[in-house]
Amino acid sequence: MKPELRENERIDDLQRNGYRIIQNPEKFCFGMDAVLLSGFARVKRGAQVLDLGTGTGIIPILLEAKTEAAHLTALEIQEESADMARRSVQLNGLEGKIDVVTGDIKEADQLFKAASFDVVTCNPPYMIGQHGLRNPEEPKAIARHEILCTLEDVVRNAAKLLKTGGSFFMVHRPFRLAEIITVMTQYKLEPKRMQLVYPYVDKEPNMVLIEGCRGGRPRMTVEKPLIVFKAPNVYMDEICNLYGF
Repeated sequence: MKPELRENERIDDLQRNGYRIIQNPEKFCFGMDAVLLSGFARVKRGAQVLDLGTGTGIIPILLEAKTEAAHLTALEIQEESADMARRSVQLNGLEGKIDVVTGDIKEADQLFKAASFDVVTCNPPYMIGQHGLRNPEEPKAIARHEILCTLEDVVRNAAKLLKTGGSFFMVHRPFRLAEIITVMTQYKLEPKRMQLVYPYVDKEPNMVLIEGCRGGRPRMTVEKPLIVFKAPNVYMDEICNLYGF
């Protein structure tokens, strides 16, 4: 049964397993960072996965398409986004594989059992302070700015919810990389793997993908840079593969 669409909503094709997603461009649509994170994350067969701040559910849906995870749970504080995520799950017939929970990242350790997940993913708000912030109540502002949760909130709760040896995957901005590594180490999510994302080969990186291991030993691999465009509006082959083009 096709879920009912609300005002200004649309259905977008994800180019994976025939899956689609409900989005509202007036509120917030997923970006390339979510797609890159779904490609960077390593999820073993039978894994229990949690996505913190799932928005409209893009990362769990893509991970369900790309991996053999046993079950995926999506946590989202904004009810409107959580509702869209639930309807997208229904649209794709994934009710038995993906659960959407409305709740606060800061209280995630109260919503789920400690050490109950093999993998935690997160595409968190990147911006701090009032930089570029107009209306702190807008869904786009909440998704992009640390209004409702901070980097430390994300890392602290991920550490509590991961099993020993479990993996944490996050996409963020390079200008906060020193802080990211410090906070991850503080909560014993040892940084193990990192990849910088560049819009063009001759530009500075604008995203960083990072993996941490709960209780892991110190040793980090830096993967080869990921370049997005080879010319304006022309993706590199690796990006096309991630999108399923």
